[in-house]
Amino acid sequence: MKIWGEIPKIFGAYEKHKNAGKIDKTSGVASKKDVVSISNQAKDFQTVMKGIKEVPDIRIDKVNELASRYESGNYDVNGSDVADKILKSMFDTKA
Repeated sequence: MKIWGEIPKIFGAYEKHKNAGKIDKTSGVASKKDVVSISNQAKDFQTVMKGIKEVPDIRIDKVNELASRYESGNYDVNGSDVADKILKSMFDTKA
C-alpha cells in the first residue's frame, strides 16, 4: 500500500540529519599575532629599578674617608648626636 500525503516532508526531516557528522568548509581563517603592551608606569618603574641596581651598596669613597680619619685620630663621634639620629630615624619612618 502506498501513502502519498505528507511523506516527502518526513523524508526531508531525515535528509537534514544525514549531514550532521560532516564538517562544512569554512572560509580562510586569518591568524593573529599576540601583542604585548607595557604601560608607561611600568616602563618608568623598569628604568628606576635598572638605575637602583647600578648604584653600589657600599660607597667606597666614604668608607675610605672615614677609615683615614679614624686611623689619623681625627674621627670624633658625639654619643648624644648618634642617639638623637637613631631616635629621629625611628620616628621619621613612613608606615
